[in-house]
Order: sequence, then structure tokens, then C-alpha cells
Amino acid sequence: MKVVVVTAAIALSAAPAFAQTAGQAKPASQPPAGQARPAQPPTTPAPAPVQTQLPPVQPPAPFPAGAKIAFFNPAVVFQTSKEGQAALTRVKALTDKKQNENNDKQKKLQGDQQKLQTGGSMLNDAARAQLEKDIEKQQVDIQRFQQDAQAEIQELQQSVQNDFLKKLQPIVDRLAQEKGLQLLFNSAEAGLAWAAPGLDLTAEMIKAVDGPAAPGAAPKP
Repeated sequence: MKVVVVTAAIALSAAPAFAQTAGQAKPASQPPAGQARPAQPPTTPAPAPVQTQLPPVQPPAPFPAGAKIAFFNPAVVFQTSKEGQAALTRVKALTDKKQNENNDKQKKLQGDQQKLQTGGSMLNDAARAQLEKDIEKQQVDIQRFQQDAQAEIQELQQSVQNDFLKKLQPIVDRLAQEKGLQLLFNSAEAGLAWAAPGLDLTAEMIKAVDGPAAPGAAPKP
């Protein structure tokens, strides 16, 4: 019997969106001689998107005898299984690290901007020009850091997602074959209006993913 498996990628929403203020890296216009340039407000990274609340995994109902169609929710499997939670922990650790580094850079920029605003008129021309140059360089560096951090987090997200799907696919194939299915839907994307609870294989998928790992299948550190 031919088994047709319908799966989809797992969406992650753990990456922060680092705010980038328009004109952040542009040099500010020079103030009149002897007047301090107003400090530009420092930018701060936007908070990480709130993770979408997933429906709780219900206790599995008996699988209907002779059923040829079933469904499961890959996102629930990912976020509920031990391996998926470990992957999310890795992403969160990197996200927190980049957020903290960004905050430190923003604090340094804010301090220098405040110094220019409150004491710029007391600096000689050379010192004031150097401080303005330092501020402009920090603004450019922060913008580049935010872009690089965002890309690094997204790369890790894609990596853990791909690794998880590689492990999940053979489990999907095996369960579909064991139950004699012809179709196995991703309930998050299939547009199901209603289905018998016993057709939901999400809990079985989680149990299978959390089962003994195959040799050489240990998750990456």
C-alpha cells in the first residue's frame, strides 16, 4: 500500500527583531561653534516576539479501526518533545547573549551622547570632534552588530529546525506504515474543520521522538 505523507516545516519564533532606527548610522550635522550637538536617543532592540501559544496535547484517543487518514501537529511535537525543547534552549541562549551584548553597546553610546550633550561646550574643538566621531562610529557598529546577530540567530533556528525534521521524517513514515495510512496531514496547515480525536497522532509522535535515540543520533551540543 502506498503511503502519502504530508508534512511541513516547523516555524520557530524565538528570534528577536533588533530595532534599527532610520538614519541611525548617518553622521549628525555639525552644531554651531561652541554649542554641543544634541544627543540622539539610543536605539534598543525590540523584544523577542511572544511565542505562539500552542494547544495542549490531549491524551490519545483510540485510533479508529481501519482509518486510512490521520493528522498531527509538527509544531506541538517540536515544542513539547525533549529534543525540541533542548533546541529551543540553544536558540534562547544565543538570543539572550546577543541581546545583552547589544544592550552594553547601547549603554556605552548613550553615555557618550550624554557626555557630548552636557559637556560638549566645555571641550576644545579637537576633543569635541573626536567624541562626535566616536559616537558616529558606535552608531554604525551597533547597526552592523544588530544585522549580524539577527542573521546568526536565524541561521541557528534553521539549523535546529532542519535537524529536528530529519529525525521526525522517518518516525512519520514508520507510524504511517504501521497504521496503514494513505494520508497523514499537518493539522496546522491542512485547514481541518473537524476530525475524530482518535486520528490525532501528535502524542504518539512526541513519544516516538523522545524514545531511545538511534546510534549516532545524539543532538548537537
